[in-house]
Amino acid sequence: MTVHLLDVTPRDVAADALGLVLDAPAPPALVEVTVDDGRGGAVTLGVLGASHVVTARVPGHRLTEQVSCDAVAAGGRRLPRRARVGGYEIASETTAVPRAELEATAGLLRTRAATSPGWICGAFPGAGSAVTALTAQALPDGGWTWQTWHLYPGDEEGVIVTTRSRWRP
Repeated sequence: MTVHLLDVTPRDVAADALGLVLDAPAPPALVEVTVDDGRGGAVTLGVLGASHVVTARVPGHRLTEQVSCDAVAAGGRRLPRRARVGGYEIASETTAVPRAELEATAGLLRTRAATSPGWICGAFPGAGSAVTALTAQALPDGGWTWQTWHLYPGDEEGVIVTTRSRWRP
């Protein structure tokens, strides 16, 4: 749906600083997009300073997921590899990749966000591969699933943090 070139300095500049907090007040996003499920539910995907916030809603229920360097201070914990809380689950992966692979992934994410519904991508100044991208889909039986990518470029290699979340209230 959208690619945004952000003229801000990213706050999250290291993958190992990311944390997860659930149901805290959503911080203001730099850019966001809302996707409706056609049944009264919606998910808002927001890009923070190289991190993200997702607010998912279905009638009578709401969940907020924030993955950022501020999440631990907001009452959360370090980003887990896997976690499950009630009807919510998350899986994350952190991978070091050669710079060329990081740039190719950034290009793919920008293209997907520019041409596909349910996507948003924020590109940060400096390296063209410093991006945060999100996509979401409604689940057929109610709830949402979403994926995120956080790309951190380095001189010789970069780091990609991916998350996959699912929420069924």
